[in-house]
Amino acid sequence: MLSAFGENLGGGRWFSAAADRNKTPILAILQRVLPLTGVVLEIGSGTGQHVAHFAQALPALTWQPSDPEAECRESIRAWLSDCEGVNVRPPTDLYVCRLPWPAAAADAVLSINMIHVAPWTATEALLDGANDVLVPRGLLFLYGPFRRYGGHTAASNAAFDARLRATDPQWGLRDLEAVVDRAAEIGFALAEVVDMPANNFSVVLRKVT
Repeated sequence: MLSAFGENLGGGRWFSAAADRNKTPILAILQRVLPLTGVVLEIGSGTGQHVAHFAQALPALTWQPSDPEAECRESIRAWLSDCEGVNVRPPTDLYVCRLPWPAAAADAVLSINMIHVAPWTATEALLDGANDVLVPRGLLFLYGPFRRYGGHTAASNAAFDARLRATDPQWGLRDLEAVVDRAAEIGFALAEVVDMPANNFSVVLRKVT
């Protein structure tokens, strides 16, 4: 599974060039939208590069990484070994489609580059699971490529979507409007959509109650 991310650095640690590139622009959004304190649950932490970077930059928050893959959780632990003095919990075994999630209440839930490499049912489960664990007015942050207004936002995204669907017909870029509509059905309001590098988007949803 982790071989798709990139380079094995040894000692259980994997390195994703994409995660390294986008961690700084994502952090710039998180610094603005996350609460000053509280618990942040990351769904699908992958290599662990993101949570290690975010936790070091935002030490007043308590970070809870998660991933269903044991190899990913090993990589997360390896990256977190560098985060001395930062409030990060050990990675938990959490599969997004297995509800209810093994997680306590959270003030924010992050999902980065997940829903396009999973079936639509995983998007629905992500929204339902986040709704269950988030406190009132809690924040759900999504990041990745999306279709908008019925079409792709760039030729590169269209090509990426075709490759994903060739790998698995259930995968592919999601229509942002469909995600927002599904979220609204269970009590989320769209706070903002931010254009990001490489034709990606940051999507900020807020639990209404």
